Amino acid sequence: MAYTISELARVGGVGVETVRYYQRRNLLSVPDTAQGWRRYDADDLGRLRFIRTAQRAGFSLEEIAELLSLDATSERSRVRELARERIAALDRKIADMQAARTSLESLVSVCASGKGDKCPIIMAFDHA
Repeated sequence: MAYTISELARVGGVGVETVRYYQRRNLLSVPDTAQGWRRYDADDLGRLRFIRTAQRAGFSLEEIAELLSLDATSERSRVRELARERIAALDRKIADMQAARTSLESLVSVCASGKGDKCPIIMAFDHA
């Protein structure tokens, strides 16, 4: 199936400007013009979906570009290294979020006690 840029964007779950941005970043190719229209194919859609999925996993566009270039090689060790780095970053983020959750739970508990003139939650954010 052949897609126009707007169809590719819609099916890929992004906006047309996102497709163009990925093209400017050399993550997606700009197809040749055939009969006055640029047509994208299933490979382009697959690449677009790969980019979006990798972004959801937390990879930067630079890392995604590297992953795409590594796809054409047998350099699995670098792919594993990038994945391990991403896992470590996610672990750090999870730990930070868990600490923030614990802190907020404590503030909610103190706030519920009704002690003090000011709400401890508001005070905590005001003095942060």
